[in-house]
Amino acid sequence: MKSEEGQAAPLYITAVTGLLFLALVFFAFGEADVKRNGAQTAADATALAAAKDSRKLLKLDLMAHVMDRGFYTEVFNAPYVGMDGCAMASSFGARNGATEVDCRPVSGMRWGYEVELKSRKKMSANLVPGTEGRRAEAEAVAVLDNRGCTFVPNPIPTSPSIGTVGCLSGLVWVVSPQSLAVMPDMTLLFDVRLAED
Repeated sequence: MKSEEGQAAPLYITAVTGLLFLALVFFAFGEADVKRNGAQTAADATALAAAKDSRKLLKLDLMAHVMDRGFYTEVFNAPYVGMDGCAMASSFGARNGATEVDCRPVSGMRWGYEVELKSRKKMSANLVPGTEGRRAEAEAVAVLDNRGCTFVPNPIPTSPSIGTVGCLSGLVWVVSPQSLAVMPDMTLLFDVRLAED
């Protein structure tokens, strides 16, 4: 009986060691998943922030060009690529636990920003070869869409208004220096969303 108990002890030790190792492997993969999710959240937030910052800059540009029919036609009646919203991308990423933030306008005639970054915190476990000290990487794209708004120029050149901006929502804004105080919020003119690429 005692010899059988002695033979079972190594089996118990092996089984417990195996279970502990399995638990540590699950922990390593779990940590990697958390880091990856955190990095993706940071990338999404940074891309959206860059797009929103660019939209906010457009308001200042619309005010500065309030008597420029050509500029309003370019913004509302053609593919518009917008103002550069990447200036604050690094600080947006840092606030969301990211580092090595790369922000750039999307390619083609689209108004939007692509962000790539790494998580600030490194992997702590080295159970999966080559993972210790690595950072999770993520990328995201945010674009701005015209919310069905077009500019209709005023045919009378001497008029104090250069025309109207009308949207499918029913919003109508008569563009003139006198109407700047009632300029629609940019969120009513351009929508910000995450995109696939």
